[in-house]
Amino acid sequence: MVLPGKGMPRGGTSVDVLCVGHASYDLLFAVPHHPAADEKTTADAFIACGGGPAANAAVAVVRQGYRSAFAGYLGNDVHGEKHFQELLSEGVICDFIVRGASPTPISAVLVKPDGQRALVSYRGATKPLAEDAVDLSAIAAKTILFDGHEPFLSLALAKTARRKGIKTVLDAGSLHYGTRELMFRVDHLVCSEKFARQYGGGASIERTLALLGARIPSVVITLGEKGLVWKADRAGGFLSACRINAVDTTGAGDAFHGVYAACIAADMDLEHTLRHAAAAGALCCTRMGARPGIPSRQALTALLAEQAEAGSSAGTST
Repeated sequence: MVLPGKGMPRGGTSVDVLCVGHASYDLLFAVPHHPAADEKTTADAFIACGGGPAANAAVAVVRQGYRSAFAGYLGNDVHGEKHFQELLSEGVICDFIVRGASPTPISAVLVKPDGQRALVSYRGATKPLAEDAVDLSAIAAKTILFDGHEPFLSLALAKTARRKGIKTVLDAGSLHYGTRELMFRVDHLVCSEKFARQYGGGASIERTLALLGARIPSVVITLGEKGLVWKADRAGGFLSACRINAVDTTGAGDAFHGVYAACIAADMDLEHTLRHAAAAGALCCTRMGARPGIPSRQALTALLAEQAEAGSSAGTST
């Protein structure tokens, strides 16, 4: 059992991917349109489930047949307990979760008919974990995925990973203290278009990719339905997005990052890694809710085969 304030390691724990960062509890409402000022509306559907970039990524890793652990915070409240049990049921190793009296972060998501969303998050007085809040000395990971939301814990771990030669990935959804501090300490920066534009200022995506690629071994900028661009060493290119009927974009990036990290742990080459990750993100959009939408290995394999047959997933160039 994990005691409040301290994550307790299990001796000799070995995983493919250790996911470090944010866990929340998501309340999703499917609405016919975005409510106007002072308007009351009725939801067509409702889902409550665990969420958060790193926590969702840990589930994505397991659903692809790999071992994952999540390190982060969940409150002792009802939402924290529900999420904790959900992670356990998925097979995620939860020995490195800190439980405490501060509330579990909550996200309320309005999902509109076109699949786009509006999201409101609440963290209350919950603060990032201290550098020594979790003892990770007993875990052996092939890859570590950070989402930047536990910066103190992550920075210490990133330094250790570099010293030990452990591969690291940063999920950078936006530019903030955690992603800014970690971005040049990882092997793989996988960032959103929003992050790239925030970092690049007025520079083009191509110019920002070049700037980041000059300092980071592998850089990927995801562009939503427009696909993605990437750069690694002297190679680089573009990958078109998979063609799907989007229902809800919540969690698409989390699924992408989880599968990306799993493929890196499996020593898959970057172009194959990108195709798998892009397919995972696309499949996540076909169901309402991030956690329900994270695909199984069978579903991912089927989509990749379908895309290969149609020729729509062969969009890389160097």
